[in-house]
Amino acid sequence: MGMLKKEFISVSTEATKELAEKFGKRLWEGSCLLLSGDLGAGKTCFTQGLGQGLNIKRKISSPTFTLLKVYQEGRLVLYHLDAYRLENAFQDVGFSEFIALLGVSVIEWPEYLEPLLPKEYLKIDFGLIAEDKRLLKLEAVGDAYCALLQEVLC
Repeated sequence: MGMLKKEFISVSTEATKELAEKFGKRLWEGSCLLLSGDLGAGKTCFTQGLGQGLNIKRKISSPTFTLLKVYQEGRLVLYHLDAYRLENAFQDVGFSEFIALLGVSVIEWPEYLEPLLPKEYLKIDFGLIAEDKRLLKLEAVGDAYCALLQEVLC
C-alpha cells in the first residue's frame, strides 16, 4: 500500500476552494478525506470547494453542532462529519456506517474517531501561516489516494 506526502500553500479562501474542487471532481464512491487543524483553519472552506467539485449546489456549512450533514444532490453523496464534540467521549454513534457507505466521507477532527477510520484515505492538516494564508499538509494512504494526490498536485 502506497503513501505519499505533499504540501500546498493556500494564499486565500478562494485558493483553498479551488484546490478542493479539483479533488471533488476526481473522487469516487467510498472516498474518505480526513481534515485536521485548529478551529477556523479552513476545514469547512475546503469542504465547500469539495462540494463544488461534486456538483452540490446547496451551501455547505460546518456540522459541529449536528455532528453529521448529508448532501445528496451532487454527483456523489457527501457525508460531512465533525467529531470535535466527541473529544474524550468516544462512542460509535453510527459514524462507522456512514464511513462505509458509497459516497464521499469528509471527517473533521478524525483523531476522535480513530478506531473507525478506514485503512486508506487522504488526510489534510491545515495550519495557519497568516490571516488568509494556510499550509496544507496532505498525506495519501493507499494507491488510489496517492494517484489522486499526484494528479491534483502534479
